[in-house]
Amino acid sequence: MPLKVFVVGAGIAGLTAATALRQAGHEVEIFERSAFATEVGAAVAVFPNGARVLSRLGFSFPNARPVAMESIQVLNGENLGLIQRGPFGSGHAQGIHRVDLHTELLRLALEEGGNDGPAAKLHLSSEVVGAETDGTILLKNGETRKADLVVAADGLKSVLRNVVTKEAKPPTPTGLSSFRFLIDTSVLLADDKMKATLERKERGACMLADVRDMEKERHMMWYACRGGEVQNFVGIHPSRDVDGDDAEAVKASMLEEFSHFTPEVLEIVKHSSDVKCWPLFVHQPLSTWFNGRIVLIGDAAHPMLPFAGQGSNLAMEDGGALGHLFSGVDDVFAVPERLGLFQKARQARAARVQILSSVRAGKEKEVEEQLKAYSDPPGSKVPSNLVEHTIHDQSFDVFKKCEDVLAAA
Repeated sequence: MPLKVFVVGAGIAGLTAATALRQAGHEVEIFERSAFATEVGAAVAVFPNGARVLSRLGFSFPNARPVAMESIQVLNGENLGLIQRGPFGSGHAQGIHRVDLHTELLRLALEEGGNDGPAAKLHLSSEVVGAETDGTILLKNGETRKADLVVAADGLKSVLRNVVTKEAKPPTPTGLSSFRFLIDTSVLLADDKMKATLERKERGACMLADVRDMEKERHMMWYACRGGEVQNFVGIHPSRDVDGDDAEAVKASMLEEFSHFTPEVLEIVKHSSDVKCWPLFVHQPLSTWFNGRIVLIGDAAHPMLPFAGQGSNLAMEDGGALGHLFSGVDDVFAVPERLGLFQKARQARAARVQILSSVRAGKEKEVEEQLKAYSDPPGSKVPSNLVEHTIHDQSFDVFKKCEDVLAAA
């Protein structure tokens, strides 16, 4: 008999897991706290390690309208002079709007028909406030439900994390914050000056670097999504005293923070809307991801800094791994054993990516000793420079790793 699976959270991690598990033949129900299963935010970069999972699930990239990022162009933020140009990682990255990514994953999880197992059921306005390790969940309305497997994909502020483990430590402030905004390409094209700035940018990703203050991290990353119809900006800077949800206050703060950047770039910032900003924290890797029939995935298991753009891609890896490892499993008593294999396949890998995400590109040596604690197999080489870091993150094949773990079981 197929397993009854509850997925808590309908974000990227939850929907990837729900799709993979339904395609493995299981009965999946998704519990989402909000009234609408929609994603908010800017674009994400999908790297080869994440795209491999999406492709296996039948994800339609044309539906998501990605923009290929074959190269990265580093420009001086003060004058747009070229500093460096090169390939963007070990394979082609793709800029995809979060809403488009989410919409396509939702389709895969909920669509009827085909040979992909029963469609998942989505419960909106269904906040999960507690759980037991036997697979019982408690909803905010007082209702209890029980499943053979509970996948906790309830994000950074996971309420189920403490059910799985008590080891999570308070995050460490970095003193940095991140902003993001989207702007329609048509807005830039309608203004001669902004159009000229857009034409300075090549087709791939573009980093606008701060060359004046080398001690503090301050830069903007710029790439397109939605078939080139939308431009995505995300930046890192020293934290400022500003309400991150007040778009106009954030915009004013960004204009002040990056005031030494060229007026061409600041003009784009001035035309932005719905600018968000949030502080960045370092989270220590968890050694335990499951307890009984409950397992953590995505940000609930391994929140990380955005420097390498791997957060969403690791969430995809988690979901793909669950589907692969639970394919053909029809015995409820096998659930804890398979979750143990899932942890073997994922924990060290995710910990290394977490640690690498905490340092600037090129500073991998600073965390080499931390990485060695999570080398796989133990004692093997860990990334110590940018090239090795990029290959490590983007070339990983989660399905091969799952096969290796299954073969060794």
